[in-house]
Amino acid sequence: MGLPDRMPLIRGGRPRKRWTYVGAYGPDVMLCAASAHIGPIPVTWWAVWDRTEQRLTEGNRGVTVTPEGARVDGVFELALGDGAAVEVTSPHGQQEIWTRKRIVPARGRFGDRAVELRAIVDESAGYHARHTAWRWSAGVGVSQAGAAIGWNLVEGLHDAPTGSERAVWIDGEPHELPPLAFAADLSAVGDLRFTQEAVRAKRENYLVVRSDYEQPFGTFSGSLPVAGPLREGWGVMERHEVHW
Repeated sequence: MGLPDRMPLIRGGRPRKRWTYVGAYGPDVMLCAASAHIGPIPVTWWAVWDRTEQRLTEGNRGVTVTPEGARVDGVFELALGDGAAVEVTSPHGQQEIWTRKRIVPARGRFGDRAVELRAIVDESAGYHARHTAWRWSAGVGVSQAGAAIGWNLVEGLHDAPTGSERAVWIDGEPHELPPLAFAADLSAVGDLRFTQEAVRAKRENYLVVRSDYEQPFGTFSGSLPVAGPLREGWGVMERHEVHW
Protein backbone atom coordinates (compact mmCIF):
# COMPACT_ATOMS: atom_id res chain seq x y z
CA MET A 1 0.00 0.00 0.00
CA GLY A 2 2.87 2.39 0.69
CA LEU A 3 3.20 5.19 3.19
CA PRO A 4 0.49 7.89 3.47
CA ASP A 5 2.44 10.49 1.49
CA ARG A 6 2.32 8.15 -1.50
CA MET A 7 -1.43 7.53 -1.33
CA PRO A 8 -3.55 9.37 -3.92
CA LEU A 9 -6.41 11.51 -2.64
CA ILE A 10 -9.00 9.17 -4.20
CA ARG A 11 -8.78 5.42 -4.79
CA GLY A 12 -11.61 3.18 -5.94
CA GLY A 13 -14.05 6.03 -5.47
CA ARG A 14 -13.11 6.42 -1.79
CA PRO A 15 -11.43 9.56 -0.38
CA ARG A 16 -8.24 9.12 1.60
CA LYS A 17 -8.50 9.67 5.34
CA ARG A 18 -5.36 10.28 7.34
CA TRP A 19 -4.57 11.39 10.86
CA THR A 20 -1.88 11.69 13.46
CA TYR A 21 -3.19 11.35 17.00
CA VAL A 22 -1.18 11.69 20.20
CA GLY A 23 -2.59 10.60 23.55
CA ALA A 24 -0.37 11.15 26.61
CA TYR A 25 -1.25 9.79 30.04
CA GLY A 26 -0.08 9.91 33.64
CA PRO A 27 -1.30 10.13 37.24
CA ASP A 28 -1.76 13.94 37.24
CA VAL A 29 -2.86 14.78 33.70
CA MET A 30 -4.07 13.05 30.54
CA LEU A 31 -4.35 14.76 27.18
CA CYS A 32 -4.75 14.22 23.46
CA ALA A 33 -4.33 16.15 20.23
CA ALA A 34 -4.94 15.19 16.62
CA SER A 35 -4.59 16.50 13.09
CA ALA A 36 -6.66 14.78 10.41
CA HIS A 37 -7.80 15.09 6.80
CA ILE A 38 -10.97 13.59 5.36
CA GLY A 39 -10.17 13.86 1.68
CA PRO A 40 -8.97 17.46 1.33
CA ILE A 41 -10.81 18.71 4.44
CA PRO A 42 -8.58 19.39 7.51
CA VAL A 43 -9.82 18.71 11.04
CA THR A 44 -8.03 19.22 14.37
CA TRP A 45 -9.00 18.69 18.00
CA TRP A 46 -7.53 18.47 21.49
CA ALA A 47 -8.53 17.73 25.08
CA VAL A 48 -6.95 17.78 28.55
CA TRP A 49 -8.19 15.96 31.64
CA ASP A 50 -6.46 17.65 34.56
CA ARG A 51 -6.79 15.09 37.34
CA THR A 52 -5.28 17.46 39.90
CA GLU A 53 -7.91 20.12 39.28
CA GLN A 54 -10.65 17.67 38.18
CA ARG A 55 -11.21 19.75 35.05
CA LEU A 56 -11.77 18.72 31.43
CA THR A 57 -10.99 21.27 28.70
CA GLU A 58 -11.11 20.76 24.95
CA GLY A 59 -11.16 22.60 21.65
CA ASN A 60 -10.29 22.44 17.94
CA ARG A 61 -7.98 25.39 17.27
CA GLY A 62 -4.27 26.10 17.54
CA VAL A 63 -3.29 22.44 17.14
CA THR A 64 -0.01 21.19 15.65
CA VAL A 65 0.63 17.43 15.72
CA THR A 66 3.46 15.44 14.17
CA PRO A 67 5.04 12.07 15.05
CA GLU A 68 7.72 14.09 16.91
CA GLY A 69 5.53 16.37 19.00
CA ALA A 70 2.16 17.88 19.86
CA ARG A 71 1.32 21.49 20.64
CA VAL A 72 -1.85 23.42 21.42
CA ASP A 73 -1.28 27.18 21.51
CA GLY A 74 -1.50 28.48 25.05
CA VAL A 75 -2.36 25.05 26.53
CA PHE A 76 0.41 22.46 26.26
CA GLU A 77 3.48 21.44 24.30
CA LEU A 78 5.04 17.96 24.21
CA ALA A 79 8.20 16.57 22.63
CA LEU A 80 7.86 12.88 21.81
CA GLY A 81 10.62 10.30 22.04
CA ASP A 82 11.01 7.17 19.99
CA GLY A 83 9.67 3.67 20.50
CA ALA A 84 9.21 0.34 18.74
CA ALA A 85 6.38 0.51 16.21
CA VAL A 86 3.55 -1.84 15.30
CA GLU A 87 2.66 -1.29 11.62
CA VAL A 88 -0.24 -2.97 9.82
CA THR A 89 -2.02 -2.77 6.45
CA SER A 90 -5.49 -4.35 6.30
CA PRO A 91 -8.38 -4.66 3.84
CA HIS A 92 -11.38 -2.47 4.63
CA GLY A 93 -14.45 -2.52 2.40
CA GLN A 94 -13.12 -2.70 -1.15
CA GLN A 95 -9.88 -0.87 -0.35
CA GLU A 96 -7.06 -0.89 2.21
CA ILE A 97 -6.13 1.00 5.35
CA TRP A 98 -2.80 1.46 7.16
CA THR A 99 -1.68 2.28 10.68
CA ARG A 100 1.50 2.64 12.73
CA LYS A 101 1.35 2.76 16.52
CA ARG A 102 4.13 3.51 19.05
CA ILE A 103 4.38 3.95 22.81
CA VAL A 104 6.90 6.73 23.55
CA PRO A 105 8.06 9.08 26.31
CA ALA A 106 6.48 12.56 26.22
CA ARG A 107 8.00 15.56 27.96
CA GLY A 108 7.00 19.21 27.96
CA ARG A 109 4.69 21.69 29.61
CA PHE A 110 1.02 21.95 30.47
CA GLY A 111 0.34 25.56 31.35
CA ASP A 112 3.08 26.49 33.83
CA ARG A 113 3.69 22.87 34.87
CA ALA A 114 6.45 20.60 33.59
CA VAL A 115 5.07 17.16 32.65
CA GLU A 116 6.63 13.78 31.98
CA LEU A 117 4.13 11.34 30.52
CA ARG A 118 4.03 8.32 28.25
CA ALA A 119 2.12 8.56 25.00
CA ILE A 120 0.65 6.56 22.18
CA VAL A 121 1.36 7.93 18.70
CA ASP A 122 -1.23 6.82 16.14
CA GLU A 123 -0.45 7.47 12.48
CA SER A 124 -3.24 6.14 10.25
CA ALA A 125 -4.38 6.52 6.65
CA GLY A 126 -6.38 4.75 4.01
CA TYR A 127 -9.61 4.41 2.08
CA HIS A 128 -12.01 3.39 4.81
CA ALA A 129 -15.46 2.07 3.94
CA ARG A 130 -18.32 4.56 3.85
CA HIS A 131 -19.61 3.19 7.18
CA THR A 132 -16.83 2.58 9.70
CA ALA A 133 -17.20 1.67 13.37
CA TRP A 134 -14.68 0.71 16.02
CA ARG A 135 -13.96 0.38 19.72
CA TRP A 136 -10.47 1.22 20.92
CA SER A 137 -8.39 1.49 24.07
CA ALA A 138 -4.95 2.97 24.62
CA GLY A 139 -3.10 3.45 27.86
CA VAL A 140 0.05 3.18 29.89
CA GLY A 141 0.84 1.89 33.33
CA VAL A 142 2.98 -0.34 35.51
CA SER A 143 2.59 -4.08 35.93
CA GLN A 144 2.56 -5.81 39.29
CA ALA A 145 6.02 -7.08 38.33
CA GLY A 146 7.24 -3.47 37.94
CA ALA A 147 7.48 -3.34 34.13
CA ALA A 148 6.49 -0.26 32.14
CA ILE A 149 3.35 -1.18 30.18
CA GLY A 150 1.58 0.43 27.23
CA TRP A 151 -1.23 -0.97 25.12
CA ASN A 152 -3.29 -0.53 21.98
CA LEU A 153 -6.48 -2.61 21.73
CA VAL A 154 -9.12 -2.46 19.00
CA GLU A 155 -12.07 -4.13 17.35
CA GLY A 156 -13.45 -2.97 14.02
CA LEU A 157 -10.16 -1.92 12.39
CA HIS A 158 -6.94 -3.91 11.83
CA ASP A 159 -8.40 -6.63 14.06
CA ALA A 160 -7.63 -9.89 12.25
CA PRO A 161 -6.97 -12.90 14.54
CA THR A 162 -3.26 -12.54 13.77
CA GLY A 163 -1.26 -9.75 12.13
CA SER A 164 -3.43 -7.17 13.91
CA GLU A 165 -2.56 -3.85 15.55
CA ARG A 166 -3.47 -5.18 19.01
CA ALA A 167 -0.37 -4.97 21.16
CA VAL A 168 1.04 -4.60 24.63
CA TRP A 169 4.44 -2.98 25.07
CA ILE A 170 6.45 -4.37 28.01
CA ASP A 171 9.48 -2.22 28.82
CA GLY A 172 9.28 -0.88 25.26
CA GLU A 173 8.96 -4.23 23.45
CA PRO A 174 5.64 -4.82 21.59
CA HIS A 175 3.82 -8.17 21.75
CA GLU A 176 0.75 -8.95 19.65
CA LEU A 177 -2.38 -9.85 21.61
CA PRO A 178 -5.31 -12.12 20.74
CA PRO A 179 -8.77 -10.59 20.13
CA LEU A 180 -10.26 -9.11 23.29
CA ALA A 181 -13.97 -8.30 23.63
CA PHE A 182 -15.04 -4.77 24.57
CA ALA A 183 -17.91 -4.22 26.98
CA ALA A 184 -20.75 -2.32 25.33
CA ASP A 185 -20.52 0.40 27.99
CA LEU A 186 -16.69 0.64 27.65
CA SER A 187 -16.21 -0.57 31.23
CA ALA A 188 -13.78 -3.32 30.21
CA VAL A 189 -11.86 -4.94 27.40
CA GLY A 190 -10.98 -8.55 28.08
CA ASP A 191 -9.81 -8.70 31.71
CA LEU A 192 -8.73 -5.05 31.68
CA ARG A 193 -11.22 -3.00 33.70
CA PHE A 194 -11.85 0.72 33.16
CA THR A 195 -13.06 3.40 35.58
CA GLN A 196 -14.32 6.46 33.72
CA GLU A 197 -13.40 9.91 35.05
CA ALA A 198 -14.17 12.44 32.28
CA VAL A 199 -15.87 12.00 28.91
CA ARG A 200 -15.42 13.58 25.52
CA ALA A 201 -18.48 12.92 23.38
CA LYS A 202 -19.83 14.45 20.21
CA ARG A 203 -22.52 13.67 17.67
CA GLU A 204 -22.30 15.49 14.33
CA ASN A 205 -24.30 15.38 11.11
CA TYR A 206 -22.95 17.22 8.08
CA LEU A 207 -24.95 15.09 5.59
CA VAL A 208 -21.87 13.79 3.78
CA VAL A 209 -20.08 13.11 7.08
CA ARG A 210 -21.94 11.82 10.15
CA SER A 211 -20.17 10.91 13.37
CA ASP A 212 -21.11 9.54 16.79
CA TYR A 213 -18.11 9.61 19.10
CA GLU A 214 -17.34 8.91 22.75
CA GLN A 215 -13.89 8.87 24.38
CA PRO A 216 -13.63 8.79 28.18
CA PHE A 217 -10.40 9.35 30.11
CA GLY A 218 -9.87 7.21 33.18
CA THR A 219 -7.92 4.59 35.09
CA PHE A 220 -7.38 0.88 34.49
CA SER A 221 -7.06 -2.20 36.66
CA GLY A 222 -7.17 -5.93 36.03
CA SER A 223 -4.77 -7.63 33.67
CA LEU A 224 -3.56 -7.94 30.09
CA PRO A 225 -2.36 -11.04 28.27
CA VAL A 226 1.45 -11.39 28.29
CA ALA A 227 1.85 -8.43 30.70
CA GLY A 228 -0.22 -9.89 33.55
CA PRO A 229 -1.89 -7.86 36.33
CA LEU A 230 -1.58 -4.09 36.41
CA ARG A 231 -0.45 -2.18 39.49
CA GLU A 232 -1.81 1.07 37.98
CA GLY A 233 -2.84 2.38 34.58
CA TRP A 234 -4.19 5.49 32.85
CA GLY A 235 -5.63 6.12 29.41
CA VAL A 236 -8.76 6.10 27.30
CA MET A 237 -11.53 3.96 25.92
CA GLU A 238 -13.25 4.96 22.69
CA ARG A 239 -16.36 4.22 20.66
CA HIS A 240 -16.74 5.76 17.21
CA GLU A 241 -19.24 5.20 14.42
CA VAL A 242 -18.86 7.33 11.31
CA HIS A 243 -20.22 7.68 7.76
CA TRP A 244 -17.61 9.43 5.64
